[in-house]
Amino acid sequence: MPLTADWIALDWGTSNMRAWAMGADNSVLARGDSAKGMGQLSPSEFEPALLDIVEQWLDIQRVTPVIGCGMVGARQGWIEAEYAKTPTPPIATAPTRAPAADRRISVFILPGVSQSAPPDVMRGEETQIAGYVAAHGTSGILCLPGTHSKWVEIADGRIARFRTAMTGEIFALLAEKSVLRHSVGTGEWSNDGFASGVSEALGDPEIVTKLFSIRAGSLLEGTSPQASRSRLSGLLIGSELAGTIDYWRGKEVALIGASQLSTLYRKALAIAGVSARLFDAEEMTLAGLCAARAALEDAQ
Repeated sequence: MPLTADWIALDWGTSNMRAWAMGADNSVLARGDSAKGMGQLSPSEFEPALLDIVEQWLDIQRVTPVIGCGMVGARQGWIEAEYAKTPTPPIATAPTRAPAADRRISVFILPGVSQSAPPDVMRGEETQIAGYVAAHGTSGILCLPGTHSKWVEIADGRIARFRTAMTGEIFALLAEKSVLRHSVGTGEWSNDGFASGVSEALGDPEIVTKLFSIRAGSLLEGTSPQASRSRLSGLLIGSELAGTIDYWRGKEVALIGASQLSTLYRKALAIAGVSARLFDAEEMTLAGLCAARAALEDAQ
């Protein structure tokens, strides 16, 4: 039996799209996924790509709101949504209306967050932060591990400051494009190798002079690919922790992200003597989109 969404939650990034048919009580009625991320579409393809997923949830007799976050609101996305400047609530300004030809949908894109000193931006993570604030508290230290990890200080329900670390992207570049690709594996994991790398970087965060030893170790000592890969990850995450110590020192950290990566960050923080709690990224995204939907209804 076909279902009709009261509204649609949308998380649309560079590589993928996730959409949820939502009930009036914010229950999830259905979910759709697509590999059609913003990065591979031309502007004329945005609306058709969305309709491919959500059309089955629409009612021809009414306009269904679509609340979206992520790179859909970037300059290269459907329409550029403005940045709210720190300090700011995670969702501080009204969403931007995206042009849609189909009269069954009304598309709203949530704003990102910017910081002037030092310069930094986020787009998508603010929605996860909004979900955390709505469900778990108005102050604390958050880390959102990913390709570009975010460290965030929340105070009085507002993003007070944040910092981006390109750790995930650097790991991918080194493991896949540099000379280290000959030494790191893609399969099994070495917890000892990871812990060793984290401890090395925490003790001396200048890791540039340590990286080539991964290659030399495999050539001269027969270090296994899994140990080399794990040490590379540990060195990079440990260096990130060393560079963000002013955020997490003496604090409990809330980790919002994919389970496997967040678990690595929790292990690294434990080596640094800090406890961390894990929160599911999808749950926080949905909670943030629900908070945005409530704010939109109040404004109408």
